[in-house]
Amino acid sequence: MKKLVLALTGTALLVAAAVTYTVSARHGTADAEPAAAVTLAPGQLLFRDTATGRVGTVPPGLADGKPQLSGLKCDRFAVAKQTAVCLAVRPGTLPAITDVLVLDDHLAVRHTEALPGTPSRARVSPDGKRVYWTLFVTGDSYAQTGFSTRAGLYEVETGRLVKTIEELPVFVDGKRYFSHDVNYWGITFAPDGNRFYATLGSKGRTYLVEGDYGRYRGRTLRENVECPSLSPDGKRVAFKKKVADGVWRLAVLDLASMRETELAETRSVDDQALWQDDRTILYGLENAVWGVPADGTGTPRRLVGGAASPAVTG
Repeated sequence: MKKLVLALTGTALLVAAAVTYTVSARHGTADAEPAAAVTLAPGQLLFRDTATGRVGTVPPGLADGKPQLSGLKCDRFAVAKQTAVCLAVRPGTLPAITDVLVLDDHLAVRHTEALPGTPSRARVSPDGKRVYWTLFVTGDSYAQTGFSTRAGLYEVETGRLVKTIEELPVFVDGKRYFSHDVNYWGITFAPDGNRFYATLGSKGRTYLVEGDYGRYRGRTLRENVECPSLSPDGKRVAFKKKVADGVWRLAVLDLASMRETELAETRSVDDQALWQDDRTILYGLENAVWGVPADGTGTPRRLVGGAASPAVTG
């Protein structure tokens, strides 16, 4: 028994060391440029530097000057209030494993989860109380969309983990929808922390789902909506709509009237757009972060080069 206890203790220490190494590696600063002390101070545009994977920031007002890069390395990154989330795939793991790192306002790790899959989308609820993500996974041969996803969330205050929302009861045209190939991706929450939106993919179609987190149920609003992003005022959804195989256009949907407005970005955008404010949409495209007016006017503006995964502090 003593040998068994020692063996188990040794195993636990090895696991703890592996977790510590993984988290430390995400904050590695081996790059030539020293790491900056990046925090979630208001008025910043944060992003993932595509050359190094490090989280960077641009000063308030998008002032001229070189962006500052932290030591935190992520594949996807998002912030809201005093909470951030970093998705980082573990190198060399097959099948892939992603570390979901919940961070505080100084980008220090508050909590971590290891989940199967590779990073796709990440967001934080406007109140900073929930982080949520979408991971690509393998092994679901029934997926007719050509891929399979796991969309989950973590409650920062309670510690509750929902690994996937696939069991969410959803109603289509007033009837409960059942299918073995249901996938969800691109979660976005309203400021009240209860109403949320997501994409449901099934049988080659995609739907915008409006969900009630407290009652844990949802209903579809319309077809051909992917990667929704709710506006700060909670009245509009920015999304990408499929116009051809592998081609998407950005648009904004008014939730009251269901009126759709195509944005001035005419290139294909495969990203979950982000509202910088009630007037501007941010997104990653062609190795840069861009902004475009949310009302369909104007032209796209290149904000940060060599960047992706934009995030804005309030």
